[in-house]
Amino acid sequence: MKNFEADTINETQAIEHLKIFYPSIQNEISQLSAQNNFPGIIQSTVDYLKVLLQESKINIVNRNIKMMEWLYKNGTFNVKHIIENLFIRSFGSLKKHTDIQQWNTLYEYMPIEFQQIYLNQTRLDEIMFKKN
Repeated sequence: MKNFEADTINETQAIEHLKIFYPSIQNEISQLSAQNNFPGIIQSTVDYLKVLLQESKINIVNRNIKMMEWLYKNGTFNVKHIIENLFIRSFGSLKKHTDIQQWNTLYEYMPIEFQQIYLNQTRLDEIMFKKN
């Protein structure tokens, strides 16, 4: 019988993947890793995506989102939970850093599952905070 958890990526393994995938912020990831701050690492990736958007590097942002999708699909419950509540939730702030055409391009390349999670989060926020 296969051990389900053995086939999934835990926070420590995810950090190692992120160090390789994000050489530009590798030092920051390493510092946060030493503090066992996986949420901080995910927030760092979001901040990095905002910089890329300001530089109009949509294709690189799309690749970064695909990396998070891979971690999400292969991650443990905790990895998925943090990605949902930090990375995917940040799409609203990413949208503020784009024009409508950039956002549409970015959204088009987002994984369907991320789009659905983002839309559900947005709807729940509207209900909870009575936004129109």
